[in-house]
Amino acid sequence: MEPPARSGAKPGGRLATVKFQFNPNRLALSKSVEWRRKPARMAGQASLPEFVGSGPRSLSVDVFLDATSEHDNSVEQRVEKLMTACVPTKASLAKKKPASPWVRFEWGTAKSVSFDGVLSSLSVDYSLFDVDGKPLRATCSLSIEEAGVGTPGQNPTSGSREARRTHRVVAGDSLPQLAWREYGDATAWRVIAEANDIDDPMVLVPGTELLVPGVAVEPGGDR
Repeated sequence: MEPPARSGAKPGGRLATVKFQFNPNRLALSKSVEWRRKPARMAGQASLPEFVGSGPRSLSVDVFLDATSEHDNSVEQRVEKLMTACVPTKASLAKKKPASPWVRFEWGTAKSVSFDGVLSSLSVDYSLFDVDGKPLRATCSLSIEEAGVGTPGQNPTSGSREARRTHRVVAGDSLPQLAWREYGDATAWRVIAEANDIDDPMVLVPGTELLVPGVAVEPGGDR
């Protein structure tokens, strides 16, 4: 997809679609969380961890391509489509703001592995060739890193409840995590909780659409 036109916007129009010929054998999903601890003065005791923020999700998947029955150029054509996600789009170059396309992996109803991101790595292993040197089989190993979307045009110290957007919950989401991503302050989760009548900030149902208000937030201060 075309990258967002501005910070906080959704991805633009679809540039290309690569349909899998075979279901993937495995998917690797990773996500990091950062905690901060102050040194404990008492021996044998550990201080309570303070949530700082979470890193983006990263999805790794292998795509197997095969054209042994057709003996055509479909393998190379699919690889070229994947390669376009590694270079700036023509539209971004024309605006003199080079940006690579955003991508989304979709497989059935799986939500945790379906998110907007950028291709962070791609390697292609050709394993079979036609008599003229045309590749007939290839395994493409790719990694997609989640691309966060901030709230556009909003000063975090002077926002208002009228500036708002929505967020669809995916597996692993929590209100402190969402507050950190939106406001830069994990303790501001109560703002989102109040807007959506949520009692437990750590328990969110995947697929639920949350209202994310724009509010005045000062890290560690009152809201």
